[in-house]
Amino acid sequence: MTTAASPTAPATGPALRRERFGWYSYDWAMSVFNTSVTTVFLGPYLTSVAEEAAGPDGRLDVLGLSIPPGSWFSYVLSLSVVLQVLVLPLTGAVADRTGRKREMLAAFAVLGALATTCMYFVADGRYLLGAALFVVANICFGAATVVYYSWLPDLAGPDERDAVSSRGWAFGYVGGALLLAVHLGLVLGAPSLGLTTGEAVRICLATAGLWWGGFTVFTVSRLRNRPVRDTGAARARSGFRQLATTLREMRAFPLTLWFLGAYLLFNDGVQTVIALSATYATEELGLDQSVLTGAILMVQVVAIAGALGLGRLAGRYGAKRVVLGSLVAWIGVLLAAYSLQEGAVAQFYALAAVIGLVQGGTQALSRSLFSQLIPAGKEAEYYGFYEISDRGTSWLGPLAFGLTYQLTGSYRYAIVSLVVFFVAGFVALAALPIRRAVLAAGNTPPERL
Repeated sequence: MTTAASPTAPATGPALRRERFGWYSYDWAMSVFNTSVTTVFLGPYLTSVAEEAAGPDGRLDVLGLSIPPGSWFSYVLSLSVVLQVLVLPLTGAVADRTGRKREMLAAFAVLGALATTCMYFVADGRYLLGAALFVVANICFGAATVVYYSWLPDLAGPDERDAVSSRGWAFGYVGGALLLAVHLGLVLGAPSLGLTTGEAVRICLATAGLWWGGFTVFTVSRLRNRPVRDTGAARARSGFRQLATTLREMRAFPLTLWFLGAYLLFNDGVQTVIALSATYATEELGLDQSVLTGAILMVQVVAIAGALGLGRLAGRYGAKRVVLGSLVAWIGVLLAAYSLQEGAVAQFYALAAVIGLVQGGTQALSRSLFSQLIPAGKEAEYYGFYEISDRGTSWLGPLAFGLTYQLTGSYRYAIVSLVVFFVAGFVALAALPIRRAVLAAGNTPPERL
């Protein structure tokens, strides 16, 4: 039995605007983990640390396995997601059962920020320490994001969610761009400051953690918990029992599961491009860290307009159509990346600009579209499954990338292998009857889908 569900459209007022601003601010806080840590610095840096620790044969010996240093970060990323498969849905079940979302968001964000800050100590061949810290930070990042996403249905009605979600993503790009600009200046000016490039990168990683943790305090001060909608037996269940119940109940919403399957496919591709583009640029294209950081900074700036622009297009044409169009653009990006010439800085920047235009909109609109398919009172639990394949948490894509590189020795083949995820995701999403899916979940469809 349930109590009153969320209103179809929350009443607009100062309290709601204040809470929405607090919600946007967490995107500002956490996005630096995606930009400065996962996308720009950690992949190439951890690869270089692993190369220092490699044996005489140029390979790493990990638990009896012989691994090329070039595959190390992609495998670590995959491992963190395998662990998230267990942690994130349970996080959602506990959040929905207890209603203590503010406390959970704060705990996961602070622990993840602390692990990120401690990456300052990853040096002198300590590639295992770097891997362990990243696994902890990425799991906490995903768990905090599950809780964060679950506020969206409480903050916006069906017709507002695309705009609210896109605005949050734009806030994230602004925050990520600001700190990344500082990091770029630090890396470029490292020699004049008496620092090596490695020392500058370690400072960048540590300050990203401090930024994430510091601004989370502001977010938590603005958001508020909602009453738990499930009562009686549902409240008495443990997190594991509630999760098992949710898994059984999800079978009653096959169209919601259909969307999750499509999202798993294309978002694996998106996240792998974001996470491993730095490795591809440095190892295959021979671009140095300053070029890479400048390109990612440009992506952040362009993506602000891209997220807001695609959000407006969704209001006119529907989120599903806009997402499908963005997937076509992603396929073109990968084909162009395969053909990039070594050392071609201008080509790399042009491709980065295209990525910026579609990256934020793809993710923001997928987030809001999924919110329409969740039964009331199950937001955090369902977003737990959603987040398994969300920002920086893909595992199929990095695994495919790593295996392709290990088998072929070519990063170009590795990057183009990701096309299959976008094609399969496009086909699956195009075939989904989205309006029927919203109605089947017991929700009111927006005017345009």
